[in-house]
Amino acid sequence: MQLLSQILIALVALEHLYILWLEMFAWETRGKKVFRGAMPDEMFKPTRVMAANQGLYNGFLAAGLIWSLLIGDPVWSRNVALFFLGCVAVAGIYGGITAGRKIWYVQALPAILALVAVLLK
Repeated sequence: MQLLSQILIALVALEHLYILWLEMFAWETRGKKVFRGAMPDEMFKPTRVMAANQGLYNGFLAAGLIWSLLIGDPVWSRNVALFFLGCVAVAGIYGGITAGRKIWYVQALPAILALVAVLLK
């Protein structure tokens, strides 16, 4: 279960690094394809700074999850992982309710699965 929880934490961290890249550096290019239908194409340029800010927050989540994998003390590592996975899960649940159901599956569900794995190890 230890290895599974570490793999799930790493996958959630990688997902948030991708979101960081997407929202900070590729909002007007790849972002249009990923979020097609969510808003008109002409809205990507004026929302670039807002998206970059959101991307930065996703980067902080990824950094916290990566940090949890590098901590040598198992109790401290577990607590840090639980905190950051909880943040991701809450953000995903909120996004799923307010912005679109897909966010629940893409963001909240992986974090919840990782949370369960960490709690069961």
